[in-house]
Amino acid sequence: MSPKFYVTTAIYYANAAPHIGHAYEIIAADVIARFQRLVGKDVFFLTGTDEHGIKVEKTAAKHYVSPKEYVDTISEHFRNTWQFLNVDYSRFIRTTEPDHYDVVSALWRKLLAKGDIYKASYTGLYCAGCETFSNPRDLTPEGFCPNHLTPPEPVEEENYFFRLSNYKQAILDHMEANPDFILPAFRRTEILNQLEELEDISVSRSRRSVSWGIPVPDDPEQVIYVWIDALSNYITGIGWNKNEAEFQKYWPADVHVIGKDILRFHAIYWPAMLMAAEIPLPKSLLVHGFITVADTKISKSIGNVISAQDLVERFELNTVDPIRYYMMASTGIGQDGSYTDEEFKNRINADLANNLGNLLNRTLNMLNKYFDGQLPQPDKDVETLARQEELAAIREHYEQYRFNEAIQAMMELVDKANKFVNDKQPWTLHKEDRIQELGNVLYTVLETVRQVAIMLAPVTPMISQRIWEQLGCQGEVKKADWRWIQGKPLVGGQATALGEPILPRLESEIVGAGKKK
Repeated sequence: MSPKFYVTTAIYYANAAPHIGHAYEIIAADVIARFQRLVGKDVFFLTGTDEHGIKVEKTAAKHYVSPKEYVDTISEHFRNTWQFLNVDYSRFIRTTEPDHYDVVSALWRKLLAKGDIYKASYTGLYCAGCETFSNPRDLTPEGFCPNHLTPPEPVEEENYFFRLSNYKQAILDHMEANPDFILPAFRRTEILNQLEELEDISVSRSRRSVSWGIPVPDDPEQVIYVWIDALSNYITGIGWNKNEAEFQKYWPADVHVIGKDILRFHAIYWPAMLMAAEIPLPKSLLVHGFITVADTKISKSIGNVISAQDLVERFELNTVDPIRYYMMASTGIGQDGSYTDEEFKNRINADLANNLGNLLNRTLNMLNKYFDGQLPQPDKDVETLARQEELAAIREHYEQYRFNEAIQAMMELVDKANKFVNDKQPWTLHKEDRIQELGNVLYTVLETVRQVAIMLAPVTPMISQRIWEQLGCQGEVKKADWRWIQGKPLVGGQATALGEPILPRLESEIVGAGKKK
């Protein structure tokens, strides 16, 4: 049996349509899933939408529709966008599904029976944007939530609480025993600081405050607080409390891909809940930064919200792969990234259109000219341009979620192939009638391109497929095996199929006066 790999994204809050900040996370998770399939894993990839809470309730009211009608529309936006971005997930979960209601209720009863949930009166500062009570020490000097830059509202009500403080030492012990639990490692310090003064947390709201949520079992005047509801999706998605075989097969999650703004909930609340329920903890949290637009936070009020569909239309792209490539190549996981049109155009032209695309196109043109489009039979001692240690480094970059470094290493291999063509001068070899040497050169270059197509496929599946087909390879590159990189080379006599450039240069003036207007 193939080893399993379970990857999740955060589930996206269904109060607005997705933008490129959401796209960054889902693309990263999709790259992880596609790479793990490439190395032979049985992958389950979960994503979805978080659909309860006061923000949804208020936003739906502003649109004069019910919360359910509103989240149905927003959830469909997310699903359509992920399809547009060629995201190959296993399940799209919604927290309004009956299965999820059952899981959340069962988890609640388990924690209640253990004595880890109790009822008490509470007065505190509530941030509707974060859907959480805020500790005054975590606010800005002005008293604002650091994520939303708005003042939390004073709230006084009777709620249920989870004995989070009981699990402080267990969480510290787990982090000590599992140094890769939080990735990148520099995010650990943030959680260690927050664990110093750990308090019990509210896990319900009065129905008078918010009615859109899962009712507390046996207490219909209370609604289960969004974080127990939302976090439980990771076990709902693979059958906890319903399909034990499926759950045992895939749990624990190998990696939760999340944004830095929700690290506390995943590194403290979620492990404590799982410990209380006697469920194993996920293996790691991969924490990414934010994507801004020209170093400005994405905001509807500012008017700088950009979607993947906007970019395809703006640049007249024939595939979404340039968006996937740019997101993974330009920003290392854990760091904040800044999008600009100019940087996007320059990166895609340099790497995909000029470097990789032109290498394939000009080599296949020479193959057509000198060998009628058929791969020559190389000498037995012809060596590949990719050294073993280079291929191993690319795989390690993928395994350690260093996607930008993996891409850089692949582009260095393409650079090496371009230099090889320029140094060997196939046109001169043909003029001097050195046909076998000419064939060796063209074969070596195209074999290198084939290797890059497989390795780059998790990031650019459609472009890799176009390369695959032009090289005359059969089937789908997404069904390739990492072992094929060295173990299944091109075959002499194989017919190639020169086509249009895999990606035309992005030449149009992008931000003209008309578009600005």
